[in-house]
Amino acid sequence: MTTGYHRPVVEKTSEAPPANARPEARGGAAFLLTQLGTHVAQRFADRTTRLGVTPPQLGVLWWLRQSPGQSQQALARHFGLQPSRVVTFVDELEDLGLAARGRDPHDRRVRTVSLTELGERTVDAVGRAMAEHEDEVTAPLSTEERRQLVDMLIRLAAHAGLSPGVHPGFRSLGRA
Repeated sequence: MTTGYHRPVVEKTSEAPPANARPEARGGAAFLLTQLGTHVAQRFADRTTRLGVTPPQLGVLWWLRQSPGQSQQALARHFGLQPSRVVTFVDELEDLGLAARGRDPHDRRVRTVSLTELGERTVDAVGRAMAEHEDEVTAPLSTEERRQLVDMLIRLAAHAGLSPGVHPGFRSLGRA
């Protein structure tokens, strides 16, 4: 049996190696973060693809929701992308009817990008899918454990120099 990405489906087990197991049986923090991160990213991609957007497109849509009417240059800076790659992203979003370009009222040379009504509805739907995804991923944790996990992950991301709210995969999508 396979999923939409032709990955074998692995049966879930509720048994983790015991806390006193040899380190190689449990995996180190870096391995476990990679293992879980890959799994979570693949599951999230499955969810967003069913809604008609890819995770990178969603990242741009989500940012446009938080920062409406930003310029394409601001979008390029935020995501660390070449401006030409941003043009391609925005073209794709326009073709899907999710975003529209406009002129900056203060500088007509600047092109701004905003969500369309369909884009707003899509972001709403993805927001619901994200909440379900978050609940699924953190189901075995209490509310306090979830808060602690998020706090620790934020510290690790900051230590790694990652931009808050920007998936590091954007770096491979069109940075020079």
